[in-house]
Amino acid sequence: MTASSGVVQPHIEEEGPGGAAHGTTGIDTALLGMMLFIASEIMFFAGLFGVYFNVRAATPVWPPEGIDFIEPLPLTGIGTVLLVLSSLTIQWAIWRIRKGDRTGLVRGLAVTLLLGVAFLGIQMYEYFHFVTEYSFGIDSGTYGTLFYTLTGFHGAHVFGGLVGISVILLRALQKQFSARHHIAVEAVSAYWHFVDVVWIALFITIYILK
Repeated sequence: MTASSGVVQPHIEEEGPGGAAHGTTGIDTALLGMMLFIASEIMFFAGLFGVYFNVRAATPVWPPEGIDFIEPLPLTGIGTVLLVLSSLTIQWAIWRIRKGDRTGLVRGLAVTLLLGVAFLGIQMYEYFHFVTEYSFGIDSGTYGTLFYTLTGFHGAHVFGGLVGISVILLRALQKQFSARHHIAVEAVSAYWHFVDVVWIALFITIYILK
């Protein structure tokens, strides 16, 4: 089977931009770096959640009156479903390239990218709707500041993840990954899963528990 076909057999390659081959001793430095970065981001968001719950506990009425327009359904719920699905599609892409299926990798990454863009578009529309229809912005009291800080930082992380997915998708189209060499895909996938988990926590905290 030729290298240009959709599925390739696992084979030994020289180390390249995709990272070290699987089966080597220890953890690849690129993947380790991503894990350490994610650990630092966990602490960052833990701090933001800590501020939110501290303010919530110290405020007699929470959430403040007049913000009943912030509802989990239908739009935000749709965005949440899309982001959760994107976590599944990027994991599917990982499973495919582990089997040497480059075509499956490309398809999984492309669908993940589209779902992530759709989620970010919904969030931007929600911001626009809140500001124009309800004059609810980042300067709308403590609650407004917390709402836009938490969701805004997460949106920035989603954007960063989309940039990373775009890069590895372009590399996948150039057939730079194989069953043995795809550490970059694994690293970006781990980051995207992290972004997904953070949003689930935010969705429950802000939209469900309030």
